[in-house]
Amino acid sequence: MSFTVAIDGPAAAGKGTISRAVAAHFAFGHLDTGLLYRAVGAHTLDGTPAVEAAQALVAEDLESDALRTPAVAQAASKVAAIPQVRAALIDFQRAFARRAGGAVLDGRDIGTVICPEAEVKLYVTASAEVRAERRYLELEAKGLLVSREQVLADVRERDARDMGRSDAPLKPAEDAVIIDTSDMSIEAAVARAVAVIEARRD
Repeated sequence: MSFTVAIDGPAAAGKGTISRAVAAHFAFGHLDTGLLYRAVGAHTLDGTPAVEAAQALVAEDLESDALRTPAVAQAASKVAAIPQVRAALIDFQRAFARRAGGAVLDGRDIGTVICPEAEVKLYVTASAEVRAERRYLELEAKGLLVSREQVLADVRERDARDMGRSDAPLKPAEDAVIIDTSDMSIEAAVARAVAVIEARRD
């Protein structure tokens, strides 16, 4: 039996952490759809045209640690604005969403475009300042030399691109439950998500 949980939201809002925790709690499969776009973006940095990279994507492409760099994140946001790239990746995502045993997908257009019939839709958000601070600490912990000002500028630039694109812009689905993590602990945010899902399953 399939049961789909769609979790959307902007960068560094906590949706990835919540998605992994929710998937583990319910023993559902988990797909970070942002990795699809990061993998395509990484290939474009090597000179491969974006659409060609999307059409040739394989599961192994999602396993590289190099996908978590700021340069790849910016490349991912740029390729995600290309309609042909999005079209090439839709079937991959939808097939995963209806897998037996349940699935959690997190991204930016899961509840609105990829899985509009998902049993549960969550939109995880936080202020740009809070998200930038989280991303700054994450990058600093990895030894990357970045400034808080630059990270905040990157977050705002990415938000504008993700929310302003003509094809599948980032926005909450009309029936999504909003979880604002600006002033929430990760434990509280996960508990809220689990409670919403359990209520729908019942």
